[in-house]
Amino acid sequence: MVSVELESVKNSVRRRWADDVLPSLSDLVAIPALSPVFDPEWAEHGHLDEAVRHVRSWLDAADLPGATTDVVRLPGRSPVLLLDVPATEESQGAEDRGTVLMYGHLDKQPPVGGWADGLGPWTPVIRDGRLYGRGSADDGYAGYAATVALAAVREAGGSHARTVVLLETGEESGSPDLPAYLDHLTDRLGRVSLVVCLDSGGNDYERLWLTTSLRGMAQVDVTVRVLETAQHSGLASGVVPSSFRVLRALLDRVEDSATGQLKLGACHVEIPANRIAETRATAESAPGSVVGAWPWHGTTGPVVADEVELLLNNSWRPTLSVIGASGLPEPADAGNVLRADTTLALSFRLPPTADSEAALAAISRALTTDVPYGATVELSGLEAADGWNAPALSPWLATALERVSDDVFGAPWRSVGLGGSIPFMGLLGEKYPEAQFLVTGALGPDSNAHVPDEWLHLDQAQRVTEAVATVLDAHSRS
Repeated sequence: MVSVELESVKNSVRRRWADDVLPSLSDLVAIPALSPVFDPEWAEHGHLDEAVRHVRSWLDAADLPGATTDVVRLPGRSPVLLLDVPATEESQGAEDRGTVLMYGHLDKQPPVGGWADGLGPWTPVIRDGRLYGRGSADDGYAGYAATVALAAVREAGGSHARTVVLLETGEESGSPDLPAYLDHLTDRLGRVSLVVCLDSGGNDYERLWLTTSLRGMAQVDVTVRVLETAQHSGLASGVVPSSFRVLRALLDRVEDSATGQLKLGACHVEIPANRIAETRATAESAPGSVVGAWPWHGTTGPVVADEVELLLNNSWRPTLSVIGASGLPEPADAGNVLRADTTLALSFRLPPTADSEAALAAISRALTTDVPYGATVELSGLEAADGWNAPALSPWLATALERVSDDVFGAPWRSVGLGGSIPFMGLLGEKYPEAQFLVTGALGPDSNAHVPDEWLHLDQAQRVTEAVATVLDAHSRS
């Protein structure tokens, strides 16, 4: 079996990234295309549409033979941009290969404050092999990389099956519109046999990292009310229970505050043996990367010393984070008042194979049953999403990954379970159970996605592009 010539792929990818991708991607960074959850008036503001128009113009200019672009809009939903590329003539029996679905997103997280001098969320800056700016690494480069990979395969004399690049505009909002779009596009996509997602990354920039699992999630805002109106703390304390203390007692039902372990059985699963083995290999390949990825303050350290356990905590064990609060004034504004209520926003990360609805139901029961002092508990903002566990690698994909490891990166590929969520993967896993999945990307442990100084590692992004081109060619010959 003849494979695509990798030196030609590399030359094509490097040239196109320098000449075509970087200028357009930089302009994309400058568009404040906030995800709908962060900009409820996104349709009126027009930034998401501007991002779609910008990338569509670049895709059209790429001029892949026979390719078409389309913006799909369902009523009341943020748009989806599609690039549909027919199979190469060299791909014999292309119709039997099915469709390659390549995924990315154009919406962005909020800008937040605290960017370093000379940097800003909407100011693209190229410095020391990095492209800084919001959406550079998460995930603006994905559509560009996918298209360059297709072009590089063709230029190097390789082949690929029919490929659809799908770029959504609601991923940072949890992809609420994606199920409807998948249903709408079912016939158009056909039989999907390979999914390539470029919205992930790994623990270093030395190798190709595959995301093999994604945690699910459950979220709830819980409010405890003890009074109709706030009262003088000197007069009411000792008689009226503190709403904060009641909340603290409720949290103790779901989480061990000493260890961070969740107490509810519905939030746990048995970790598969192959994922434990992969986790050990990952820890050995990049020692210190788990602990070294975070800007620790003072003498703060990780919850345990063993990096294998830390990786499993982050990928296959449930966790609770308190991500917001209300009813608490700033210290400088606080008077001697026993407050009427307290609200906490709770974010639970769940194991990839956990039933998120069952977990959310168990959490809700724990927070609302036999409440201390008969205090009023209100739950709002309830949300649940299942995780995803990748299928076993087909022989053709395993062989292609070994080739990429040897000839593109010079280091063995490794897998990692991602502590966050990509809702699209769970949806696709259910819809296309026979498909192979390549979930990867250029994000590293210090790429600063969602926080100040987000940056894209340009060399890694180009190597990932080369790797995707190699996999596309291998898929067409499988």
